[in-house]
Amino acid sequence: MKTIDLVIIGGGSAGMAAAVSAYDQGIRDILILERSDVLGGILNQCIHNGFGLHEFKEELTGPEFLFRFVDQVKERKIPYELQATVLSISPNKVVSYISPKGSFEIQAKALVVATGCYERSAGAIGMPGERPAGVISAGQAQLYLNQHGYLVGKKVFILGSGDIGLIMARRMTLEGAKVLGVAELMPYSNGLERNIQQCLKDFNIPLYLSHTVTNVIGKGKLEAIEISQVDEHLQPVKGTEKRFDVDTLLLSIGLIPNNGLLDKMGAKKGKTRGSEVDDSLETTIPGVFSCGNVLHVHDLVDYVVAEGKTAGISAAKYLKGEEKGHKEIETIAGPGIGYVVPSRVNVEDKEGSVELKFRVSRPSKNVYVEYSQGDKVLMKVLKLAIIPSEMEIFKLPKKLLINDQEPIKVSLVAKE
Repeated sequence: MKTIDLVIIGGGSAGMAAAVSAYDQGIRDILILERSDVLGGILNQCIHNGFGLHEFKEELTGPEFLFRFVDQVKERKIPYELQATVLSISPNKVVSYISPKGSFEIQAKALVVATGCYERSAGAIGMPGERPAGVISAGQAQLYLNQHGYLVGKKVFILGSGDIGLIMARRMTLEGAKVLGVAELMPYSNGLERNIQQCLKDFNIPLYLSHTVTNVIGKGKLEAIEISQVDEHLQPVKGTEKRFDVDTLLLSIGLIPNNGLLDKMGAKKGKTRGSEVDDSLETTIPGVFSCGNVLHVHDLVDYVVAEGKTAGISAAKYLKGEEKGHKEIETIAGPGIGYVVPSRVNVEDKEGSVELKFRVSRPSKNVYVEYSQGDKVLMKVLKLAIIPSEMEIFKLPKKLLINDQEPIKVSLVAKE
């Protein structure tokens, strides 16, 4: 069995960034395994601009962004295999995969898992009504249109206000389709504010907050849908039904980390549905790192790249025996916080800071984000507005920690 120092599973932006960073740290024996026939992952179908403002200080389309990293991979002559589907990873890091070349097993000394995320389906939310053709995820519709030139419908409604759905509302409109509206279960949008403005308001596409689809109508092919208002318990309110005659329903109802390989490997799962990691992005299995959307769903690809770089640097330190000793404390999502990444912080070294990433569980205004240990408040940061659709990043200086035992809690606290 062939042994490779670093195997990276997933050749999207996180995986390529991890490979480049590990290489630049002196690791030369690297292999990227990508199940698609090209590197780049989801960015291949994201032909809109808005990428790269953090990483490259300029605005790029998805393909322009990804080719910057493809070029870096090729410049360093980092090996990669395409159409390589990983079937399993053993607890001792044996990777089993298949490709057009055959079936293989390789022994990895270290692993970076960067397998991205997948879209929730109609079945995941138990959508009522028929199951005709014409009900499709927004990401799949984006793939058909942007990579294959196929417009999936002419009269369209969108369920869910995630960013992919909002971007597809604009894209479908520009291609001549009529987007009749977007329904969102929550009383607030789950997309970035800029996408609400640029993709809906600029095209006069109505957004129905606190609404959901309560009936799908059509035999064989979608003919119409009904949406209804929901109450504070997210239950449909009778008498509020609205009917829309459509041929397509796009679903933008959430993304889920594609964490199956790490789950089967035995890595402990966190609140994000990705794996628990420490601040080096190492999972509960030594030498196995997780980054990007497989760890938690990001709103900007620049943040995905930054996380991939951290994973690559951490994997290189592991391989070179340069990891710091492990003396860890947990992080806790307090009131108003949905999750915190990392799940654990190494406090063996008190220098520098720990980068905490989190999302709030509800929109709030004029609140403090409070960082505490036990009864001691370490720091409070005033937020004039904070929303679930935007991931928050905060660097907490480790010198503020009062001890090496109590967890770090992140909470939303009302302004007095």
